[in-house]
Amino acid sequence: MQKKEEEKNRIRFRAVLLGFVMAVAICALTPFNNIYRNATPLGGGHFPLAPFFILVWLTVLVAVLRKIFKGRRWLTGKELLLAWVMMVLVSGIAYTGLARTFFVNLTAPYHFATVENHWQEILHPLLPAAWYPQSADAIEGIYNGLAGGRQMGWMGVLARIPWAAWLPPLLLWSGFVLLCYFVMVCVINLFSQQWIDNERMNFPLLQVPQLIEDALDSEGLGGLLTHRFLIAGIMIPVFLHLLNGLHFYYPDVPEVPTLVLAGPYFPKYGLFSGFQKLKIYIYPAFIGFAFLTSKQVSFSFWVFFLLGGLLIGLLSMLGYDIPAAALGVMFGPTLSRPEEMQMIGAYGVFFLFLLWLARHHLLQVLRQALGAGNDLAAENGWLSIRLSFWGAATGLAGIIGWCYYFGLPLLPAVLLVGAFFMVLFVATRVICQGGVAYFTLTVAPTDGLLAFFGPRFFTDLGVLVAGVVQKVLFVDLREALMPSLLHAQKITQKMAGRRMIVISLLLTLLAGVIVSFIAMLALSYKFGMRELRLDWETRTTVAVYENIYSLIESPAGSSHWVLLFIAAGAVVMLVLVTCYHRCYWWPIHPIGYLTAYSSAARTLWFSFLLGWLFNALCMRYGGVVLFKQLRFFFVGFIVGDFLMGGAWALVGLFADASYLVLPR
Repeated sequence: MQKKEEEKNRIRFRAVLLGFVMAVAICALTPFNNIYRNATPLGGGHFPLAPFFILVWLTVLVAVLRKIFKGRRWLTGKELLLAWVMMVLVSGIAYTGLARTFFVNLTAPYHFATVENHWQEILHPLLPAAWYPQSADAIEGIYNGLAGGRQMGWMGVLARIPWAAWLPPLLLWSGFVLLCYFVMVCVINLFSQQWIDNERMNFPLLQVPQLIEDALDSEGLGGLLTHRFLIAGIMIPVFLHLLNGLHFYYPDVPEVPTLVLAGPYFPKYGLFSGFQKLKIYIYPAFIGFAFLTSKQVSFSFWVFFLLGGLLIGLLSMLGYDIPAAALGVMFGPTLSRPEEMQMIGAYGVFFLFLLWLARHHLLQVLRQALGAGNDLAAENGWLSIRLSFWGAATGLAGIIGWCYYFGLPLLPAVLLVGAFFMVLFVATRVICQGGVAYFTLTVAPTDGLLAFFGPRFFTDLGVLVAGVVQKVLFVDLREALMPSLLHAQKITQKMAGRRMIVISLLLTLLAGVIVSFIAMLALSYKFGMRELRLDWETRTTVAVYENIYSLIESPAGSSHWVLLFIAAGAVVMLVLVTCYHRCYWWPIHPIGYLTAYSSAARTLWFSFLLGWLFNALCMRYGGVVLFKQLRFFFVGFIVGDFLMGGAWALVGLFADASYLVLPR
């Protein structure tokens, strides 16, 4: 019996090779598809399009081959899940997770320096030479493109890239990025048993892939794909996006609106004035994810979003019209109002709450790390506890030392790196437990440190180091690696061949970074960044250097409003986690509060409202029996939306424009 179970969970090399090849292909194609074609992102969010699209069709192909060649198991469902996880891990690296703004970040302070902005006098003397390409021709070439580059083949473009200027900074930054990734792997390995086994955390984003592959392994894929509720659910997004996609290319075809501008229906003044920019988006896939998420979590997302809007109106009614200037200079990617600074306090308290929940597990980890127990792998984990603990500690020390070497004072370096990983840690919990496939930060990690200590605490060079490092890896979390690592840990926890799995995942990450950098450089030198659609990338990166310049020239401290809202956020989160932990009847989950002001909430709040409503009605009037049947309908929403997204993405590769199914 045990031998049969081991055979069932065994992973063959062919699955690893398939996942590796497809992951590298996604990294190579993503910049061209997402930036040049401006098509539906292949790797957007934490449930990326391309890996799931490939997974579905590979599953169907394997099932067909099994029917034709009876008795041959070309790939099992578990092996396909491993290949999917490998694709998911690196799909974001080639875009917002790393490469999207990386080369703009390394060239902006030189290319956009003018007489008026004084960057040459103020910033250039501070810039670490090792970080940037020390060639004006290389920098101008990446913006203007190679002469005749459009007519060249890709291999010709690669041969003409000035590698001598780019290799030193690329090697330096690749080492930093890979060290950060290694720390993330170790941290996830340390906490996976606590979250997966002890707390039994729900993973809404994994339910659909696991459902499909479990059906394949149990020879029930045909029954799943012909389930009447699943087919009904698939047909709705298929019809919606077929009609709207045809309208996009042929305007005479009618369309079904998926965006409603609700803001004009609210007054400019009064209690509801905070909803002047309210938008209602219809995304069937996200309605499906919300239905599969626990009611408590999905309820909290849309409730806190609406309460956040009401707070703005309430403060206005009370006469507290706080100007945005009260924020001072901040690095938050979407930060626009002082009220949003609540999230700094909220993140801090929720982080401490997660550590408190894991206190017994962490004590056990510490004992094993110090040799008080057997040096065993974490249950169903990738690495031993001892290796994970000391790997994380050594890696964090290396990252701190890296920042210190380039000019950030030691104490600020320790606090900054701690803030980076604290925010990633909390965001991982929000994304994986909440089923938030599209997630964005409101405030940046450095915002909290600047609010408490001011820019003088960092020094001029330290401010620059903090701002640039943050922009490279720790602020654009739409495609962050750490949540995908937790998903990978959950998927692989019962698979045999742990050593092969972890080595394959690490090699995939290494290859993903290399291929993404090469693909982005080739695209930029072939067409020139000036001609590519890089408005968001340029605007947000230039804003980082503008903020650095402002903090160096006018290092003003935070206003009392900022500190007040940080304290308010901490108090609110403390009340929420206390009620959540102590009162079994408490209906609101604390993680909803953490997304209240993010752009993700503005996009997905209505989808979570509908998903929660359908879930609540189903459980209220049909119970578990109805839920088990109706969930296939909402799984169909997800499958149909992503299949249509993949289909229109393929069309977009050969068209001048692309119909977007999912949010960018």
